Amino acid sequence: MPKLYDAYIFDLDGTVYLGDALLPTAGPTITRLRELGRRTVFLSNNPTHTREEYAAKLTRLGLPTPPTDVINSSLVMAHFLQQRMPGARLFVVGEKPLCDVLVAAGFTLTEDPRQTDAVIASFDRTFVYRKLQIAFDAIRAGARFFATNSDRYCPVPGGGEPDAAAMIAAIEACTAKKVEAVVGKPSSYMIEAILGVLGLPPERCIITGDRLETDVAMGLNCGMAVALTLTGATDAATLAASPIKPTYVLRQLADLLPENAQKCDDAAGTPRRGRGGRREPSDQRQRRAISCRGRDR
Repeated sequence: MPKLYDAYIFDLDGTVYLGDALLPTAGPTITRLRELGRRTVFLSNNPTHTREEYAAKLTRLGLPTPPTDVINSSLVMAHFLQQRMPGARLFVVGEKPLCDVLVAAGFTLTEDPRQTDAVIASFDRTFVYRKLQIAFDAIRAGARFFATNSDRYCPVPGGGEPDAAAMIAAIEACTAKKVEAVVGKPSSYMIEAILGVLGLPPERCIITGDRLETDVAMGLNCGMAVALTLTGATDAATLAASPIKPTYVLRQLADLLPENAQKCDDAAGTPRRGRGGRREPSDQRQRRAISCRGRDR
């Protein structure tokens, strides 16, 4: 059963909302955590929106949030490059919000392969052959190669959209050069950004997300508790087949609250013990699980 942590880090797409609607129980859960004095911040690998846009969307959906409580891969990429290649000339395989963040951080954008210091691959719904050609020529001329994130797809209502992994794969395939660093989840660069905002050690925080290979892996790698929600990219069958195991598994975000999880402590199959420490029979566990699910409807 989840305990209360000092800070809660939430993935956005597929965890807090899908499209333009909050997922069931997300709003009341986050509001309740705030009432309990817990810090809440939001995390996204999606660089197609700025921190300000994410904050405005959360606020519009009923969760007032300042931009400083949002961390996305665009912000982390800007910090990463400022530490290693300040003022570099970049060719960006990405959309306008990412480009705007990089320009604001002091970088120059170019489409001249001979003048490019680094190619930045990202989630790009405007990806065309011309962009691939420029990236190919720039890397073959000596440009470095980084990426904001490596998600295979971005969940949207009714399905998904090919994400940055597709752009990275295309560039790697034609240049025979592997991306040097991916700064978004589950990288250490993203963790450093999160903990820097919170000012807390990992063991006092919990991250909640819907992807095993990013949200869950990142939290486990830094010693943070992790809750996987089955409301997005990962279903129960995928979880069962994966070697990556979260600290908690949530059917809905409300299961994060101890006051709710206690009612259904067998959500992950945990048997109760009766008098004398005897394990609860499996048929009683099953009836209790069915009863619990019925109350959630």
